[in-house]
Amino acid sequence: MRRLKVGIDGRGFASPAAGVRRYVSELVPALLAIDDSLELIALGGAADSVPAGVHHVPESWHPPTNLGWATVGLPQSARRAAVDLIHAPAYTAPLYAAVPTVLTIHDVSYERHPGWYPYRRDWVRRSFYRRSARAAAHILTDSEFSRGEIAAAYGTALDRITVAPLGAAHTFAEGDPAIATSLPEGISVPFLLHVGDLHERRNLSIVVHALMDARRRLAPTPLSLVLAGVDHGVGDRLSAIAAHEGAAEAVVRLGAVSEPMLRALYHGAAALVYPSRYEGFGLPLVEAMASGTPAIASRAASIPEVVGEAGVLLDPDDAQRWGDAIVEVMTDPMLRARMRKDGLRRAAMFTWERTARITLDVYKRVAEGSR
Repeated sequence: MRRLKVGIDGRGFASPAAGVRRYVSELVPALLAIDDSLELIALGGAADSVPAGVHHVPESWHPPTNLGWATVGLPQSARRAAVDLIHAPAYTAPLYAAVPTVLTIHDVSYERHPGWYPYRRDWVRRSFYRRSARAAAHILTDSEFSRGEIAAAYGTALDRITVAPLGAAHTFAEGDPAIATSLPEGISVPFLLHVGDLHERRNLSIVVHALMDARRRLAPTPLSLVLAGVDHGVGDRLSAIAAHEGAAEAVVRLGAVSEPMLRALYHGAAALVYPSRYEGFGLPLVEAMASGTPAIASRAASIPEVVGEAGVLLDPDDAQRWGDAIVEVMTDPMLRARMRKDGLRRAAMFTWERTARITLDVYKRVAEGSR
């Protein structure tokens, strides 16, 4: 059988976006595990970030910008590597290439809600994303919600978009020896956890207000909110809410955390709180459920599709109900036990092997169609 050679954008393995790094670092080993006739080649990026079993081709010359890489360097590197197709794992793809491109679009929040992205040149990024989507031979996305959003945003036919839900690594399971045994300094139990960049669309102020309400009702329990993720301009506002209530210590901002520490946080948290208004998937929800941690989340975007009946889903704007839900989870051991059981069962549905099998099928269909 002829080997299928797929060139994956190697910059994804060291992407500044944690979700993109997780996607490629989990997907690639899963692909290699299910098909030994598949040859994966990392096109560009840092050689030391490429996982075992993946060949690496250095970057071809290109203008020194991300746009220059995607439009010039990536297709040139793909030509040097003689691949059958390119997989661009995060929004941008060559507009012209000698072989077809499979493009992963995780969400289109920047297109559907541009007000959340007040960057001076955001229109340039949006334009390039749009042209990338239209140039791709096929699009992968993480949820049915995102599939519909991509079709609406770009006028893409639904049969050109395939849903490949993400997974949770086995290392989030309870009892894994890789889980750190201690929490960072300044964190004490009980605490609520949010994982993900601190961004306007994440709607975190609703949780801080709800936390203040829950602290009053749970006194003297010193409940806190731990935020694990890069701050994109909302962190000071969240801390100010807590400080105004005389509880500055109630909001703990960690920034980016290591993988072992992330696992420890999931396992130590009383609950994951996820009030986001817009998600293409919401990987922390699956990771929390896989860790046996109750999930309290918004009834918005892809989140109900991911959580199902396993978590508490709330109106993202109802602060009173968020406070009630936090108190209920904190004080009802039977509810926590049920949510833990349901969450573990739900998380087991989301595996990287499943993601890989759907992705591989798309690779094969696209490669066959190009011959």
